[in-house]
Order: sequence, then C-alpha cells, then structure tokens
Amino acid sequence: MPVIDEAKQRKPSFTGDQVEKIVRAATGRLQMAAILFAASGLRAGELLGLEVRHFDGTSVRVEQEIWKGQVCEPKTPNARRVVDLHPDVSTLLQQFIGSRAKGYLFRTKNGYPMNQRNLARSLYSVLDDLEIPRCGFHSFRRYRNTFLRNSLCPDGLLKFWMGHAAKDMSDRYDRVREDVQFRRDVAKSFGVGFELPKALTAMRPKAEKKVQSGVIGRYEKTAVAVSP
Repeated sequence: MPVIDEAKQRKPSFTGDQVEKIVRAATGRLQMAAILFAASGLRAGELLGLEVRHFDGTSVRVEQEIWKGQVCEPKTPNARRVVDLHPDVSTLLQQFIGSRAKGYLFRTKNGYPMNQRNLARSLYSVLDDLEIPRCGFHSFRRYRNTFLRNSLCPDGLLKFWMGHAAKDMSDRYDRVREDVQFRRDVAKSFGVGFELPKALTAMRPKAEKKVQSGVIGRYEKTAVAVSP
C-alpha cells in the first residue's frame, strides 16, 4: 500500500468570512445547508440523511447517512451522536422545515433525499460568483472543528459533536457528553463564528432563456428553452 503523507494532502477549510459570504449569497436549500454544515460540523452524508424526526427543536440526532442515494449506517460508531445547535440556528431550521411533520430535511420534489452532487453544483456556482476556490462540503466541517478549538471548547465535547473517536483513557472517562444542559449552554455561548441571517432567503426562480427564431426555407424554426 502507498504511504500517505498527511502533509501533502489537500485539506481546504473555509474561514468565518467566507462562510458568511456563502450564506449571504446562497438561497433556498443551499443556504440552510451551508448554515447547518458550518454550525454543526456534520458530514455531507449525515446532513442529507437527516429527517424531520431527527430535529427536536434544539439539536439534531445523527442516526443514518445517505451514500450514493441509499440510506446507510453512520460512518463509524462515534458518528451516532447528538449535535446541539445555537438557538438562532434552530430557529432558522424550524423556519426551513415549516409545517412538515416527516420526511427528509433536504429532499427532492418527490420526497427523496437530495442528491449530494446537485447540492455541490449549487455550492460551486456560489463559490465561483464569490471568487472563492472550489472545495467540498468537508471544508465547512474543518471550519467548525477549527472554530471550536479556537473557542477552547472542552475536548470531550468537541469530539462528541464532531463524531471523532476517543484516543486515550482520559477520553473514555470523560462524561461531558451526557450533560445535556452543559452542552446546550456551550453551544449557545460559543456561537457559530459568522453572522446568521434574520430569515432564510427563498430560492430565486431561474430566469427564462430568450426565444431564438430562425427561418429555414419556407418554415420558421422557433426554439424555446425552458428552465428545468
């Protein structure tokens, strides 16, 4: 097997300013996804696997993930966890869910979990407009991990929220994850590191393309492009 040199691996991470610009420029599902990615540190598959039942008004519960369109077990045993949200993020997520009582948080018109590639295309479009180098959803996760470390988050709580494994006996003895009120207090006091919108921005309708007409022989050829 080839030797992996971590120093040479590309590990892009968004900054707080970049996250704020992305959230401000995005609309609809992408805006809520970007907020939740950066405020929770969830993996892409975990976020897309969330259903309405996994949100209790203050936190999200990771029990499954979406991989290649299929519902799967979380990546690791530690990935099964509860991620406490800042109250303002919870308010926006409740606004996004609306009156829905079941189903995936991020879904297609037919109720299926949203395709990760389609969501990524929307992100790339926003990044291009903002002239931010293209990178994947894991850049939000690295941002969240870095933000928590810089905020001096208790190590046991950071690992719990991020779904990381314990490394030594001290980690195994740490029961901070069981103190629900403490977790919520920390999530509220630390914030998210970027300015949240007061309300979500509705997805803008795609502009219709111009009708092009041409005459071929005696017949007029009209091509009408309809937005998907």
